[in-house]
Amino acid sequence: MDRLESLDVFRGATIAAMILVNNPGSWSAVYAPLRHAEWHGWTFTDLVFPFFLWIVGVAMTLGFAKRVERGDDRRKLLLHAVRRAAILFALGLVMNGFPSFHLATWRIPGVLQRIAVCYLIAALIFLWTSWRTQAVWTVALLAVYWALIGPGGVEKGANLARHIDGLLLGSHMWSQTRTWDPEGILSTLPAIATTLFGVLTGHLLRSSRGAAEKTAWMFVSGNALLVAGIVMNVWLPINKNLWTSSYSVFMAGMALIVFACCYWLVDVQGYRRWTRPFAIYGMNAIAVYVLAGALEVALDAIRVGPVSLHEWLFQRLFAPWASPLNASLLWALSFVAVLYVVAWGMYRRRWFVKV
Repeated sequence: MDRLESLDVFRGATIAAMILVNNPGSWSAVYAPLRHAEWHGWTFTDLVFPFFLWIVGVAMTLGFAKRVERGDDRRKLLLHAVRRAAILFALGLVMNGFPSFHLATWRIPGVLQRIAVCYLIAALIFLWTSWRTQAVWTVALLAVYWALIGPGGVEKGANLARHIDGLLLGSHMWSQTRTWDPEGILSTLPAIATTLFGVLTGHLLRSSRGAAEKTAWMFVSGNALLVAGIVMNVWLPINKNLWTSSYSVFMAGMALIVFACCYWLVDVQGYRRWTRPFAIYGMNAIAVYVLAGALEVALDAIRVGPVSLHEWLFQRLFAPWASPLNASLLWALSFVAVLYVVAWGMYRRRWFVKV
Protein backbone atom coordinates (compact mmCIF):
# COMPACT_ATOMS: atom_id res chain seq x y z
CA MET A 1 0.00 0.00 0.00
CA ASP A 2 1.09 3.62 -0.53
CA ARG A 3 2.58 5.62 2.33
CA LEU A 4 -0.08 6.81 4.74
CA GLU A 5 0.32 10.56 5.11
CA SER A 6 -2.21 10.42 7.94
CA LEU A 7 0.27 8.38 9.97
CA ASP A 8 2.96 11.04 9.49
CA VAL A 9 0.42 13.71 10.46
CA PHE A 10 -0.66 11.79 13.57
CA ARG A 11 2.97 11.11 14.53
CA GLY A 12 3.91 14.76 13.99
CA ALA A 13 0.96 16.05 16.03
CA THR A 14 1.90 13.62 18.81
CA ILE A 15 5.54 14.77 18.88
CA ALA A 16 4.47 18.43 18.80
CA ALA A 17 2.19 17.75 21.77
CA MET A 18 5.02 15.94 23.56
CA ILE A 19 7.32 18.95 23.10
CA LEU A 20 4.53 21.32 24.19
CA VAL A 21 3.83 19.57 27.49
CA ASN A 22 7.52 18.93 28.26
CA ASN A 23 8.65 22.55 27.88
CA PRO A 24 6.56 25.12 29.78
CA GLY A 25 8.06 28.49 30.51
CA SER A 26 7.66 27.81 34.23
CA TRP A 27 6.65 24.55 35.89
CA SER A 28 4.92 26.58 38.60
CA ALA A 29 2.41 27.94 36.07
CA VAL A 30 0.99 25.24 33.81
CA TYR A 31 -2.62 24.70 32.73
CA ALA A 32 -4.00 21.48 34.23
CA PRO A 33 -4.48 19.63 30.90
CA LEU A 34 -0.78 20.19 30.16
CA ARG A 35 0.27 18.33 33.31
CA HIS A 36 0.15 14.60 33.92
CA ALA A 37 -2.54 13.38 36.27
CA GLU A 38 -1.03 13.35 39.75
CA TRP A 39 -1.76 9.62 40.13
CA HIS A 40 -5.06 8.02 39.06
CA GLY A 41 -6.98 9.44 36.12
CA TRP A 42 -5.74 11.11 32.96
CA THR A 43 -5.27 14.44 31.22
CA PHE A 44 -4.45 15.51 27.67
CA THR A 45 -0.77 15.07 28.54
CA ASP A 46 -1.34 11.42 29.43
CA LEU A 47 -2.45 10.73 25.84
CA VAL A 48 0.89 11.58 24.29
CA PHE A 49 3.23 8.70 25.15
CA PRO A 50 0.76 5.83 24.53
CA PHE A 51 -0.21 7.47 21.23
CA PHE A 52 3.43 7.38 20.14
CA LEU A 53 3.89 3.73 21.15
CA TRP A 54 0.69 2.87 19.29
CA ILE A 55 2.07 4.64 16.20
CA VAL A 56 5.30 2.62 16.50
CA GLY A 57 3.21 -0.55 16.27
CA VAL A 58 1.27 0.63 13.22
CA ALA A 59 4.45 1.71 11.41
CA MET A 60 6.15 -1.59 12.24
CA THR A 61 3.38 -3.58 10.60
CA LEU A 62 3.32 -1.39 7.50
CA GLY A 63 7.11 -1.60 7.17
CA PHE A 64 7.87 -5.21 8.09
CA ALA A 65 4.87 -6.90 6.46
CA LYS A 66 5.92 -5.85 2.95
CA ARG A 67 9.41 -7.21 3.52
CA VAL A 68 8.14 -10.49 4.93
CA GLU A 69 5.80 -10.91 1.95
CA ARG A 70 8.60 -10.42 -0.56
CA GLY A 71 10.63 -13.10 1.19
CA ASP A 72 13.15 -11.14 3.26
CA ASP A 73 14.94 -13.19 5.92
CA ARG A 74 13.09 -12.74 9.23
CA ARG A 75 16.34 -13.07 11.17
CA LYS A 76 17.82 -10.15 9.24
CA LEU A 77 14.69 -8.13 9.94
CA LEU A 78 15.06 -8.95 13.62
CA LEU A 79 18.71 -7.84 13.55
CA HIS A 80 17.52 -4.60 11.96
CA ALA A 81 15.05 -4.18 14.82
CA VAL A 82 17.79 -4.94 17.39
CA ARG A 83 20.01 -2.27 15.82
CA ARG A 84 17.24 0.34 15.86
CA ALA A 85 16.30 -0.50 19.43
CA ALA A 86 19.93 -0.29 20.57
CA ILE A 87 20.35 3.14 18.98
CA LEU A 88 17.13 4.42 20.56
CA PHE A 89 18.11 3.05 23.97
CA ALA A 90 21.58 4.62 23.71
CA LEU A 91 20.10 7.99 22.68
CA GLY A 92 17.82 7.84 25.70
CA LEU A 93 20.73 7.15 28.01
CA VAL A 94 22.72 10.05 26.56
CA MET A 95 19.72 12.38 26.98
CA ASN A 96 19.33 11.26 30.59
CA GLY A 97 23.01 11.82 31.38
CA PHE A 98 23.61 15.06 29.47
CA PRO A 99 25.45 17.26 30.34
CA SER A 100 26.99 15.98 33.61
CA PHE A 101 26.86 12.16 33.15
CA HIS A 102 27.02 11.28 36.87
CA LEU A 103 27.38 7.51 36.86
CA ALA A 104 26.02 7.06 40.38
CA THR A 105 22.64 8.62 39.57
CA TRP A 106 22.46 8.22 35.78
CA ARG A 107 18.84 7.36 35.03
CA ILE A 108 18.52 4.11 33.06
CA PRO A 109 14.79 4.10 32.11
CA GLY A 110 13.27 6.83 29.97
CA VAL A 111 10.94 7.59 27.09
CA LEU A 112 13.28 6.50 24.29
CA GLN A 113 14.38 3.47 26.30
CA ARG A 114 10.77 2.33 26.69
CA ILE A 115 10.11 2.90 22.99
CA ALA A 116 13.21 0.81 22.20
CA VAL A 117 12.19 -2.12 24.41
CA CYS A 118 8.56 -2.10 23.27
CA TYR A 119 9.60 -1.86 19.62
CA LEU A 120 12.04 -4.75 19.90
CA ILE A 121 9.70 -7.14 21.73
CA ALA A 122 6.75 -6.22 19.52
CA ALA A 123 8.95 -6.83 16.45
CA LEU A 124 9.93 -10.25 17.78
CA ILE A 125 6.27 -11.15 18.30
CA PHE A 126 5.24 -9.73 14.92
CA LEU A 127 7.90 -11.51 12.87
CA TRP A 128 7.08 -15.02 14.11
CA THR A 129 3.35 -14.97 14.82
CA SER A 130 0.05 -14.38 13.05
CA TRP A 131 -2.26 -11.47 13.84
CA ARG A 132 -4.43 -13.79 15.94
CA THR A 133 -1.47 -14.81 18.08
CA GLN A 134 -0.46 -11.16 18.36
CA ALA A 135 -3.95 -10.44 19.72
CA VAL A 136 -3.49 -13.24 22.25
CA TRP A 137 -0.13 -11.76 23.29
CA THR A 138 -1.78 -8.37 23.78
CA VAL A 139 -4.46 -9.75 26.07
CA ALA A 140 -1.97 -11.98 27.90
CA LEU A 141 0.41 -9.10 28.68
CA LEU A 142 -2.46 -7.03 30.07
CA ALA A 143 -3.85 -9.93 32.10
CA VAL A 144 -0.46 -10.94 33.52
CA TYR A 145 0.34 -7.37 34.55
CA TRP A 146 -3.08 -6.96 36.17
CA ALA A 147 -2.57 -10.22 38.07
CA LEU A 148 0.93 -9.19 39.19
CA ILE A 149 0.12 -5.68 40.33
CA GLY A 150 -3.34 -6.52 41.69
CA PRO A 151 -6.26 -4.08 42.02
CA GLY A 152 -5.27 -3.35 45.62
CA GLY A 153 -1.62 -2.60 44.84
CA VAL A 154 -1.84 0.60 42.87
CA GLU A 155 -1.14 3.26 45.48
CA LYS A 156 1.87 5.52 45.07
CA GLY A 157 3.68 4.27 48.13
CA ALA A 158 2.81 0.58 47.85
CA ASN A 159 2.82 -1.24 44.55
CA LEU A 160 4.84 -4.04 42.99
CA ALA A 161 6.17 -1.86 40.15
CA ARG A 162 7.70 0.52 42.69
CA HIS A 163 9.19 -2.39 44.64
CA ILE A 164 10.85 -3.91 41.56
CA ASP A 165 12.20 -0.54 40.39
CA GLY A 166 13.71 0.08 43.81
CA LEU A 167 15.18 -3.41 43.95
CA LEU A 168 16.74 -3.46 40.47
CA LEU A 169 17.34 0.19 39.56
CA GLY A 170 18.37 1.68 42.89
CA SER A 171 19.51 5.28 42.38
CA HIS A 172 19.21 5.01 38.58
CA MET A 173 15.60 6.17 38.55
CA TRP A 174 13.72 9.36 37.76
CA SER A 175 15.35 12.17 39.72
CA GLN A 176 12.03 13.55 41.00
CA THR A 177 11.26 10.36 42.92
CA ARG A 178 14.30 8.07 43.32
CA THR A 179 11.79 5.53 44.64
CA TRP A 180 9.94 4.56 41.43
CA ASP A 181 10.12 5.36 37.73
CA PRO A 182 7.23 6.20 35.36
CA GLU A 183 9.07 4.22 32.65
CA GLY A 184 10.05 1.45 35.05
CA ILE A 185 10.64 -2.25 34.52
CA LEU A 186 7.37 -4.03 35.31
CA SER A 187 5.11 -1.37 33.75
CA THR A 188 6.83 -2.00 30.42
CA LEU A 189 4.65 -5.13 30.02
CA PRO A 190 1.38 -3.25 29.35
CA ALA A 191 3.33 -0.66 27.32
CA ILE A 192 4.30 -3.52 24.97
CA ALA A 193 0.58 -4.31 24.73
CA THR A 194 -0.04 -0.68 23.71
CA THR A 195 2.45 -1.18 20.87
CA LEU A 196 0.74 -4.42 19.86
CA PHE A 197 -2.60 -2.63 19.66
CA GLY A 198 -0.90 -0.50 16.99
CA VAL A 199 0.43 -3.64 15.27
CA LEU A 200 -3.11 -5.01 15.05
CA THR A 201 -4.34 -1.72 13.61
CA GLY A 202 -1.60 -1.97 11.00
CA HIS A 203 -3.02 -5.34 9.89
CA LEU A 204 -6.43 -3.70 9.41
CA LEU A 205 -4.92 -0.88 7.36
CA ARG A 206 -3.11 -3.38 5.12
CA SER A 207 -6.24 -5.45 4.53
CA SER A 208 -8.25 -5.42 1.31
CA ARG A 209 -11.20 -3.70 2.99
CA GLY A 210 -12.34 -0.37 1.57
CA ALA A 211 -11.33 2.91 3.17
CA ALA A 212 -14.80 3.54 4.60
CA GLU A 213 -14.91 0.06 6.13
CA LYS A 214 -11.44 0.45 7.66
CA THR A 215 -12.47 3.78 9.15
CA ALA A 216 -15.67 2.27 10.55
CA TRP A 217 -13.78 -0.65 12.10
CA MET A 218 -11.31 1.75 13.75
CA PHE A 219 -14.17 3.81 15.19
CA VAL A 220 -16.05 0.76 16.43
CA SER A 221 -12.93 -0.89 17.87
CA GLY A 222 -11.77 2.37 19.43
CA ASN A 223 -15.07 2.95 21.18
CA ALA A 224 -15.18 -0.67 22.35
CA LEU A 225 -11.72 -0.27 23.89
CA LEU A 226 -12.75 3.02 25.53
CA VAL A 227 -15.73 1.32 27.16
CA ALA A 228 -13.57 -1.64 28.19
CA GLY A 229 -10.99 0.71 29.75
CA ILE A 230 -13.70 2.56 31.67
CA VAL A 231 -15.16 -0.70 32.96
CA MET A 232 -11.70 -1.97 33.94
CA ASN A 233 -11.13 1.33 35.75
CA VAL A 234 -13.73 0.28 38.33
CA TRP A 235 -11.32 -2.39 39.63
CA LEU A 236 -7.95 -1.21 38.27
CA PRO A 237 -7.67 2.58 38.02
CA ILE A 238 -6.46 4.25 34.85
CA ASN A 239 -2.95 5.33 35.83
CA LYS A 240 -0.17 6.49 33.51
CA ASN A 241 2.63 6.22 36.08
CA LEU A 242 1.92 2.52 36.53
CA TRP A 243 0.71 2.12 32.93
CA THR A 244 -2.12 0.00 34.27
CA SER A 245 -3.90 -2.43 31.96
CA SER A 246 -6.98 -0.19 32.02
CA TYR A 247 -4.79 2.75 30.94
CA SER A 248 -3.32 0.72 28.07
CA VAL A 249 -6.75 -0.35 26.82
CA PHE A 250 -8.34 3.09 27.23
CA MET A 251 -5.51 4.91 25.45
CA ALA A 252 -5.45 2.40 22.59
CA GLY A 253 -9.13 3.21 22.10
CA MET A 254 -8.40 6.94 22.09
CA ALA A 255 -5.58 6.45 19.58
CA LEU A 256 -7.83 4.45 17.26
CA ILE A 257 -10.57 7.07 17.30
CA VAL A 258 -8.24 10.04 16.76
CA PHE A 259 -6.31 8.25 14.03
CA ALA A 260 -9.54 7.15 12.32
CA CYS A 261 -10.50 10.84 12.02
CA CYS A 262 -7.04 11.68 10.72
CA TYR A 263 -7.06 8.79 8.23
CA TRP A 264 -10.48 9.72 6.87
CA LEU A 265 -9.70 13.42 6.50
CA VAL A 266 -6.15 13.15 5.15
CA ASP A 267 -5.87 9.93 3.14
CA VAL A 268 -9.48 9.42 2.12
CA GLN A 269 -10.89 12.92 1.71
CA GLY A 270 -7.55 14.48 0.76
CA TYR A 271 -7.53 17.41 3.21
CA ARG A 272 -3.75 17.78 3.31
CA ARG A 273 -2.82 21.44 3.08
CA TRP A 274 -3.56 22.25 6.72
CA THR A 275 -1.90 19.06 7.92
CA ARG A 276 1.44 19.59 6.16
CA PRO A 277 3.26 21.10 9.19
CA PHE A 278 2.36 18.04 11.26
CA ALA A 279 3.48 15.69 8.48
CA ILE A 280 6.83 17.51 8.32
CA TYR A 281 7.18 17.11 12.09
CA GLY A 282 6.29 13.44 11.81
CA MET A 283 8.90 12.62 9.17
CA ASN A 284 11.71 13.37 11.64
CA ALA A 285 9.90 12.69 14.90
CA ILE A 286 12.71 11.08 16.90
CA ALA A 287 15.33 13.59 15.68
CA VAL A 288 13.09 16.51 16.68
CA TYR A 289 12.37 14.95 20.08
CA VAL A 290 16.11 14.48 20.78
CA LEU A 291 16.89 18.04 19.64
CA ALA A 292 14.11 19.38 21.88
CA GLY A 293 15.60 17.57 24.87
CA ALA A 294 19.11 18.84 24.09
CA LEU A 295 17.85 22.41 23.67
CA GLU A 296 15.94 22.28 26.94
CA VAL A 297 19.01 21.05 28.84
CA ALA A 298 21.25 23.65 27.19
CA LEU A 299 18.91 26.51 28.07
CA ASP A 300 18.86 25.37 31.70
CA ALA A 301 22.63 24.79 31.85
CA ILE A 302 23.80 28.10 30.36
CA ARG A 303 23.94 30.81 33.00
CA VAL A 304 23.22 34.52 32.56
CA GLY A 305 24.38 35.97 35.85
CA PRO A 306 22.53 34.19 38.68
CA VAL A 307 19.83 32.59 36.50
CA SER A 308 19.66 30.13 33.61
CA LEU A 309 19.32 31.30 30.02
CA HIS A 310 15.85 29.75 30.04
CA GLU A 311 14.76 31.88 33.00
CA TRP A 312 16.45 35.00 31.60
CA LEU A 313 14.69 34.71 28.23
CA PHE A 314 11.36 33.82 29.79
CA GLN A 315 11.37 36.77 32.20
CA ARG A 316 12.27 39.26 29.45
CA LEU A 317 10.35 37.99 26.45
CA PHE A 318 7.21 36.38 27.86
CA ALA A 319 6.52 37.14 31.53
CA PRO A 320 5.98 40.93 31.09
CA TRP A 321 3.22 40.52 28.48
CA ALA A 322 0.89 37.86 29.86
CA SER A 323 -0.39 36.20 32.99
CA PRO A 324 1.92 33.52 34.45
CA LEU A 325 -0.13 30.69 32.94
CA ASN A 326 -0.35 32.26 29.50
CA ALA A 327 3.29 33.35 29.50
CA SER A 328 4.32 29.79 30.31
CA LEU A 329 2.10 28.46 27.52
CA LEU A 330 3.46 30.99 25.02
CA TRP A 331 7.00 29.85 25.82
CA ALA A 332 5.98 26.23 25.18
CA LEU A 333 4.30 27.15 21.89
CA SER A 334 7.39 29.10 20.85
CA PHE A 335 9.49 26.04 21.65
CA VAL A 336 7.27 23.97 19.33
CA ALA A 337 7.57 26.65 16.63
CA VAL A 338 11.37 26.77 16.83
CA LEU A 339 11.60 23.00 16.52
CA TYR A 340 9.21 23.13 13.57
CA VAL A 341 11.61 25.46 11.78
CA VAL A 342 14.33 22.86 12.31
CA ALA A 343 12.05 20.06 11.07
CA TRP A 344 11.05 22.15 8.04
CA GLY A 345 14.70 22.81 7.20
CA MET A 346 15.46 19.08 7.39
CA TYR A 347 12.45 18.33 5.20
CA ARG A 348 13.48 20.90 2.57
CA ARG A 349 16.93 19.31 2.36
CA ARG A 350 15.46 15.79 2.37
CA TRP A 351 17.27 14.93 5.60
CA PHE A 352 15.26 12.12 7.14
CA VAL A 353 16.91 10.63 10.20
CA LYS A 354 16.12 6.93 10.45
CA VAL A 355 17.39 5.17 13.55
